[in-house]
Amino acid sequence: MASHRRPKQPSRARVTVLTTAAAAAVAFTSQAANAAPSEKPSTDEVKAKVDKLYEEAEQATEKYNGAKEKQEKLQKEISTIQDNVARGQEELNELRDSLGLAAASQYRTGNLDPSLQLFLSSNPNDYLDKASTLDQLSAQQVEALKKVQEKQRELAQERAEATEKLKDLASTRTELGNKKKEVQGKLASAQKLLNSLTAKEKAALAAEQTRASRSSEREALTNVPPGSGRAAAAYAAAQSKLGSPYVYGATGPSSFDCSGLTSWAYAQAGVSIPRTSEAQAQIGTKIYSESQLKVGDLVFFFNDLHHVALYAGNGQVLHAPRTGTVVRYESMSTIGGPFMFGVRV
Repeated sequence: MASHRRPKQPSRARVTVLTTAAAAAVAFTSQAANAAPSEKPSTDEVKAKVDKLYEEAEQATEKYNGAKEKQEKLQKEISTIQDNVARGQEELNELRDSLGLAAASQYRTGNLDPSLQLFLSSNPNDYLDKASTLDQLSAQQVEALKKVQEKQRELAQERAEATEKLKDLASTRTELGNKKKEVQGKLASAQKLLNSLTAKEKAALAAEQTRASRSSEREALTNVPPGSGRAAAAYAAAQSKLGSPYVYGATGPSSFDCSGLTSWAYAQAGVSIPRTSEAQAQIGTKIYSESQLKVGDLVFFFNDLHHVALYAGNGQVLHAPRTGTVVRYESMSTIGGPFMFGVRV
């Protein structure tokens, strides 16, 4: 017969724990429901964050440009070495063929030198190092063997150099890919922030930039003596690209990044300058006083020199600022980083 037992009652301690947990859960839910939603950042805050991201993107862009330039240089060097190796191999084959003909002639007359026969079946380096071999060869044969040995050494060195450069190229390509991802990541983050603005806020920002650019243009064109020589020609070339969009890694003729514009402009003046802002800062004559700058001088900003522009006079520059903008005039005071120095090319 089944027994009928009363259900076991929960202990007083367990009831207390459950009651406390329930009360805490209710309190947390109540707090979450009553919490104020996070405030949307102001337009100025968004602009500040976007400007910072664009600055970081430009830093990465100049590193990207440097890696790209190095990659192109390595590719040219490797191609030259490979061409040299191919020609050297042809010369080596011709030298060996000439020795082979000489050996064949001696063999037909029964006068094949034992040392020459031994050489033709193996490597001459094993025998030229032995003084006894030189005594057994004619002067002409010695000269031919030395040429073969020298050519083999040259080819070995060039192949080793090509191997090292290929390793460097692979590393540079990896760096290039990483920098490209970094730039794209910064730009994507900036765009996401801009997308959080309303159409009215975006329009206000664009209008502010347009007003600033027009003000800088008026300053640059008012009582500013024109540059001279190649600086004037470079500046005029850059002026012809006003309104062209900024595109990272671009060197013209329809889009530019900062150092892409300056290198393109000077190229139009018949002057070849380096590709990156950091490298451009190492050429010409440095000018540390803003008052001594002349139109067309290169001007550099930020401690790491990641931004370069052309001086336009009256404290203004002509440059490709950053993604989302175009080639334009701007006051040096609004670049976002300190003026470091100028360079007269």
